[in-house]
Amino acid sequence: MASSPVGRPTRGTTGTNRLRRNDRWIAASDAFRRARDPLVVDLGYGASGVTAFELAARLRRVRTDAEVKGLEIDPARVAIATAQLDEVRAGATPFPADLNVSFARGGFEVPLPGGRRAAVIRAMNVLRQYDEADVSGAWGTMTDRLADGGLLVEGTCDEIGRVASWIDATAAGPVRFTISLRLAGLDHPSVVAERLPKALIHRNVPGERIHALLTDLDREWERAAALSTFGATQRFVAAVTALKAQGWPVQGGKQRWRLGELTVPWAAVAPLV
Repeated sequence: MASSPVGRPTRGTTGTNRLRRNDRWIAASDAFRRARDPLVVDLGYGASGVTAFELAARLRRVRTDAEVKGLEIDPARVAIATAQLDEVRAGATPFPADLNVSFARGGFEVPLPGGRRAAVIRAMNVLRQYDEADVSGAWGTMTDRLADGGLLVEGTCDEIGRVASWIDATAAGPVRFTISLRLAGLDHPSVVAERLPKALIHRNVPGERIHALLTDLDREWERAAALSTFGATQRFVAAVTALKAQGWPVQGGKQRWRLGELTVPWAAVAPLV
């Protein structure tokens, strides 16, 4: 337990399946799959431990030795999540009773016993409440607690998990930016502008790279409107394919695009000033 956690409590909003898109991303990451010690920290999980339980349940499908540690600054939230864990252990929830999850008090310093280091630190909907100037320092503090080859996943999503974006960072700094959208019923991909990570949300203005990406993506989404007959998935794949053909350094392939995901190197969207 940290005596003086670094940071301040989040607003605490959370909900079942809110972070499912992010869970899937972490489960597919090399940082998790290749880790010697597959410990994943759910930092700032909020007023309920449900996101940590869901993350652990999804990760164990990939690695049976996966472990999740939920950290919160507010001791009352740690107590609530621990009580929820007791219910899990008693078999009173849909989660496996032997789910490898625990909870403790902590912040950006990511306190782990015995000098242990995390394979992945997930900090969703945490830095949204900070000033943009605070972001790089928080990144640095968290990535200092990663194991070799570890990954920080930091970003934002809406209340029901249909619109999300995040940044992957390592000890060397940010490396990738991803948007993840529920395609059914999607009006325009730029809806993600409201849920950009703190490092980008104030940069969605003309002249900035993130604005150019979202503008171009919306344009190609409109151009692919005729494919709506075949479904939103085909339309999104066509839009991303067109973006890549224009020179945007889109990563991954159609398997990820069909999920409503678009990833580019950080340099493609990094703030200009």
